[in-house]
Amino acid sequence: MSETNKVRLTIDELEIEVAEGTTILQAADALGIHIPRLCYHPRLSVVGACRVCIVEVEGMRNPVASCAYPVANGMKVKTSSPMLRRLRRDIVELILDNHPQDCQTCERNGNCELQELAYSMGVRERQFAGERKHFPLDKSSPSVHRNPEKCILCGRCVRVCSEVQGVHNLYPQGRGFHTVPAPAHQQDMADSVCIHCGQCINVCPTAALVEHNDAERVLQALEDPDTYVVVQTAPSIRAAVGEGFGYPPGTPTTGKMITALRHIGFDAVVDTNFGADLTIMEESTEFIRRLQNKEKLPLITSCSPGWVCFMEKFYPELIPLASTCRSPMTMTSALLKTYYAEKMKLDPKRIFVVAIMPCTAKKFECQRPEHRTAWGTQLTDAVLTTRELIWLAKTSGVDYQNLPDGQFDSLLGSSSGAADIFGATGGVMEAALRTAYETVTGEQCPEIEFRDVRGVQGIKETSVDIKGTKINIAVANGLSNAKQLLDAIISGEKHLHLVEIMACPGGCVAGGGQPFPPEGMDVMDPELAKLRARALYSIDSAKKMRKSHENPELQQLYKEFLGEPNGHKSHELLHTTYTPREPRGVK
Repeated sequence: MSETNKVRLTIDELEIEVAEGTTILQAADALGIHIPRLCYHPRLSVVGACRVCIVEVEGMRNPVASCAYPVANGMKVKTSSPMLRRLRRDIVELILDNHPQDCQTCERNGNCELQELAYSMGVRERQFAGERKHFPLDKSSPSVHRNPEKCILCGRCVRVCSEVQGVHNLYPQGRGFHTVPAPAHQQDMADSVCIHCGQCINVCPTAALVEHNDAERVLQALEDPDTYVVVQTAPSIRAAVGEGFGYPPGTPTTGKMITALRHIGFDAVVDTNFGADLTIMEESTEFIRRLQNKEKLPLITSCSPGWVCFMEKFYPELIPLASTCRSPMTMTSALLKTYYAEKMKLDPKRIFVVAIMPCTAKKFECQRPEHRTAWGTQLTDAVLTTRELIWLAKTSGVDYQNLPDGQFDSLLGSSSGAADIFGATGGVMEAALRTAYETVTGEQCPEIEFRDVRGVQGIKETSVDIKGTKINIAVANGLSNAKQLLDAIISGEKHLHLVEIMACPGGCVAGGGQPFPPEGMDVMDPELAKLRARALYSIDSAKKMRKSHENPELQQLYKEFLGEPNGHKSHELLHTTYTPREPRGVK
């Protein structure tokens, strides 16, 4: 970059040179000077709503919002002064005095940006009295609950829903004192176009948005001596749960996680990874048949329930292209209440299946009417997010860091490395290619790692040659990116054979139920997703068995119970249908 495109300024007596167009806040961050902020988020557009980040600029009459104000040559900025401290504290005090006084019982107690800001600014009492806003709780959704009284109008939820996910479910409703971000016409979340991804929860600085909590219901099941409680854990959990106990992001703690689950009291601990291997067997067979018949292409993977909901609401014309495979979670649950119950000589009606997932949309998925037993109950009885598991372990007195490493149960507990990488964007694609190549050719795959589909870029495209057949593939994460890809497919601009879509930016490792990151990282930081994904790839590379079809327990399952991939019994237990959905509130 030439010198004419750079700007030199002084912040708190320190000189810095930055690119033209940089904001004062960004320049201060580059210097290591932290300016308090609340509505600002580095991955979202700037609105300058809260004014907590105000600074003094020499020559300016009034302080300016540093998150929105661009730098200029010769500018002199002061980020801290008695006046700025007083003004910022006044702003935070005004926010607090229109906020519930329930910090000790709040879901975000100890992990709330408003709470932290009030502490750092020395707010020790409530200075203002007057009318407080009052809104009803919205607990209609199986995934995302809204408490508008805790909303501070930062607008982050609105921006992530529109800019990152392209869903546009949340808008500021009302005016002035009665403004609140909500679905159109202030409908309930259950009646809206929400796709349950939970990214709004991830960026909310308070507890205005939280996941539907099932931890107490799981504790009740664990206390019932007549209920056999089985827990299954998604691939990405093992790369993130340690963060809740002081481990740095990207530390795999599979063994400690298993021991913690046994300590909590689960009767059996199985691995959703087994279901991931099973998904690959079913999905790769489905893909090969479509490819050979040259019909219903591209095949679009269906493991992400947020994406499935998005498709049903916004792209129903693509339903015929989606894989009919249930997700690994639901496949595992289906087996637990059939094959597993039979092998363990258990009454399947006594089995209560708990799934630990990185994803709030899994709470919606488990309640879908398509995913029920022959006697009418849910296949997956309860879904807990990684955050809920961390709380459950802490309330059970688990000393996580000092736990010995445990092992999954032998039945539905073994898996290949291909299953582990499901949690990273591109992982489902890579796992499917490892098996599809060898199924088509009957030969060993010359290169087991398909690195072109790895990484956290929004859209990745490449081609794979399978013995002279060119397979065009694409991977998208984050639904705004998915929309670009899907529109290109519909218009005929792109001719693809296999497509993977994950609703959350970065894939499941950055799902709406994953732990809030440590200080210095934001929840949408690509580096955070990379660290967690790297943990999964390290687990994969350390395993001797790295292809789903090599799993001997899986081979035994087909021999004893299922017959063959995509056979009659497999379709009955492991496949599903999708339905165009018009939100109930839309007429």
